[in-house]
Amino acid sequence: MAGHTDPGSEARDPNAGVDAARRLSLFPVTARVTAAAGNDRLQIGSCDLIELAEQHGTPLYLYDQATLDANLRAYRQALGEYYPGQWGITYAGKAFLCVALAQWVQERGLWVDCTGVGELAIALAGGAQREHILAHGVNKSPADLASAIPATGTIVVDGLVELQRLESLWAPAQGPTPNLWLRLRPGLAVETHTHTQTGQEDSKFGMNESEALEAIRFCREQNLPLTGLHFHQGSQFRDPAPIGPALEKALDLAVALRGKSDWLPQVLCPGGGWGVPYHEDDLPFPPISNYVRFVAEHLVEGCRRRALPLPRLQLEPGRSLVAQAGVALYRVGYVKHTAHQRWVLLDGGLADNPRPALYGSRYTALPALNPGRPGAGPAWLAGPYCESGDILIHDLPFAGVEAGELVAVPMSGAYQLSMASNYNGACKPAVLWLQDSAAHLVQQREQAGDLFRRDIALDEV
Repeated sequence: MAGHTDPGSEARDPNAGVDAARRLSLFPVTARVTAAAGNDRLQIGSCDLIELAEQHGTPLYLYDQATLDANLRAYRQALGEYYPGQWGITYAGKAFLCVALAQWVQERGLWVDCTGVGELAIALAGGAQREHILAHGVNKSPADLASAIPATGTIVVDGLVELQRLESLWAPAQGPTPNLWLRLRPGLAVETHTHTQTGQEDSKFGMNESEALEAIRFCREQNLPLTGLHFHQGSQFRDPAPIGPALEKALDLAVALRGKSDWLPQVLCPGGGWGVPYHEDDLPFPPISNYVRFVAEHLVEGCRRRALPLPRLQLEPGRSLVAQAGVALYRVGYVKHTAHQRWVLLDGGLADNPRPALYGSRYTALPALNPGRPGAGPAWLAGPYCESGDILIHDLPFAGVEAGELVAVPMSGAYQLSMASNYNGACKPAVLWLQDSAAHLVQQREQAGDLFRRDIALDEV
């Protein structure tokens, strides 16, 4: 994570006071508290959050370009320092993708991975170049594959059936065709929530070694442009150690393939998934450079021991690029006291951020006005939806707030809007892009009419 210095790491009593400085370190790198009209106000990218909410309403999502650039810089600096071969970075579109973000990806020379026709369409609308688009996903539909062949530079093949479907759709004479990578299932997952582990032996993703060997033989027989190997072990991890054995398995497979078919991967992609600190209790969090250095040094040493040429190393960060750039801004409806809990009821939650309900994810928050004010005991920040699980933050030491105040939740840039729903008829929030001290509307707020735009009345059927 780029940006602020960690103020310390000692454990805290949940009933203790608010450590505003520690929480502020989780916000975008441009976050500042400034004095105005006798009050302190939270700013991001030189934009006042209270003014943004007045202009655009809430819930409201903010994306700070300076933070995206800082995190990308950290990846590039680490890759340049630790990997002597060719390397590249692929933005994981599933973390969050809109036209503006696709434009940022293109302007920065990144690749973007797209799962399905929908993400591919967004990337193309943002001007992503064909050679920079990578098609991902398990159980790609015929429509997904048919769209990916002419529009992408690389397709990551998840299984033998998918490979056979691809071959049946292949028509090289019609124009340029994408390279193919095979997705391996290394049988090893990283330490993270079970819902975000992808590399274990019983995972739905990828191929085992014997399946990969058969896929490679098929590609050779059919003269398909196979150029790389890919694997992914999970998302939101902070210890890169499990990547080591998976790299060893991938390189052992490369040695076996060289002996049996004289084929070697030009590209090796160990996926992504490096995590971020969502809550102050996650601090200190290991920096991006720890992850990159581990992968790069293990790959270099593994190739040296096997007398293999260094492949192009392609990393796929999504969350670790974009999560810190995003802030969710909510308005307090009212505060309710029950026998043992103080409920701060917000105008958003489960519909725009299902992660606490899905994964038990822990977030933190600060008031936008006077964020450094003393705590008033623990609070449960919850949304308006008809689910008891609609609790954004549990048991958080929090200031005393009143109806109408604004609450800012950091680390909201990844896997929130991309997983958002219209549950209870919720309209998806507006999104602002903060750049050069200005806020640009890049996604309009949904309106009620958008919710039934696809519907057909019975009397019209």
